[in-house]
Amino acid sequence: MPVLTLTKHHGLGNDFLVALDQSVDGPMARALCDRHRGIGADGLIGAFVDGTYVTFELYNCDGSRAEVSGNGLACLAQAVGRDRIEVRTDAGVRVVTLDLDRATVDMAAATTKEMDGGLFVDMGNPHLVLRDEGQDLVAVGQQHLDLNVELIAPASDGIRMRVHERGVGVTDACGSGACASAVAAHTWGMAGERLTVHQDGGDAMVDLSGDSIRYTVPVGYIGRIEVPCP
Repeated sequence: MPVLTLTKHHGLGNDFLVALDQSVDGPMARALCDRHRGIGADGLIGAFVDGTYVTFELYNCDGSRAEVSGNGLACLAQAVGRDRIEVRTDAGVRVVTLDLDRATVDMAAATTKEMDGGLFVDMGNPHLVLRDEGQDLVAVGQQHLDLNVELIAPASDGIRMRVHERGVGVTDACGSGACASAVAAHTWGMAGERLTVHQDGGDAMVDLSGDSIRYTVPVGYIGRIEVPCP
């Protein structure tokens, strides 16, 4: 029987299954990412290594396609095992560098506009960042199911962020969400250009000082899994 080989990784608890040089799809993501009937993960990544480039496909745990993911790209770099990769995503090329268990992702530039009392931030995927006033995160997320929603509050060295991800729900961390939140915090005068984003899963660093947003996060290897192909 054919076997699908996966590795599992996480960035601050935001966990992904990675299939190298193997095709994946939405139904496969729903089955494998189910935490009770499958392996369990926030998303499934399919990637093909082609010379210096890696082609990247990401499916959320509900089977929907996602354009890009900061933590997903960090996990992919660890799975590929190179200290630098250039990744073709649905949002364009992203460069990831890996130093032991720490990845830095070049997330490109963001565009913004005011929306629903907050800031819409396009990171290649859509985000709505709101000030955290103690709202019910799930309720706010359910009102904006086509967006990733972040609630942020100031911290001494940056910001605190809670996130409801499109196609997933509440997660421990979100890389593109951390970048979007940093952009909003800087726009609102809440934080400077270099800041720590505190999330439920831990802390990440965001640097807004250059032409492209840089996201740095610890990445962890969980294990290797083989499952029968349907």
